[in-house]
Amino acid sequence: MPCGLRHERKLRASGCVLIAGIDEAGRGPLAGPVVAAAVILPERFRHALLDDSKKLSAERREGIYAELTAHSGVCWAVSVVEHEEIDRINILRATHEAMRRAVSALATAPDHVLIDGLPVRPFPLPQTALVGGDALSFSIAAASVIAKVTRDRIMVEMDQRHPGYEFAQHKGYGTELHLAKLKQHGPCPIHRRSFLPVRQAEFPFA
Repeated sequence: MPCGLRHERKLRASGCVLIAGIDEAGRGPLAGPVVAAAVILPERFRHALLDDSKKLSAERREGIYAELTAHSGVCWAVSVVEHEEIDRINILRATHEAMRRAVSALATAPDHVLIDGLPVRPFPLPQTALVGGDALSFSIAAASVIAKVTRDRIMVEMDQRHPGYEFAQHKGYGTELHLAKLKQHGPCPIHRRSFLPVRQAEFPFA
């Protein structure tokens, strides 16, 4: 079933007017922040290419990001939870906190939110969780693109600050290249110390 607005239309038929889609990027990487985005689209929004950000090329994501963020009818916000907080409260709680902060940062509060994945508890607004929602809902897909592009740009910047780890290439994910660089250099300041491969690189004989 293609990505579209059927979930949004169902909610509007029940009386909701403003519906936000929420998604995150960066839950799995070994370094850098987790980023969440919240997006309210116009009721009659259409887009021929918008889909789950994982299905799109980096070039296409950048193009759609530019369109969404420049669109006067699109209300959006992002939240960045840094690696220190991830290590302090764990990645699941950090992801949920990023989602709560993103929706709270919207200029206009939505009546209901569509969240990619499982329900977030607690949450300040009524929610509908959709597993695989970034491939079902335009609102969630828009949030996935904005979150992904935002985080990728952060990791490109981190590549300049922490050369030698190739962050611009793998964006902090646990690729073979990243693991090799982690073994070679040890963790840098933005690595998540609570993640096992980072701990093993930091204390190889523990």
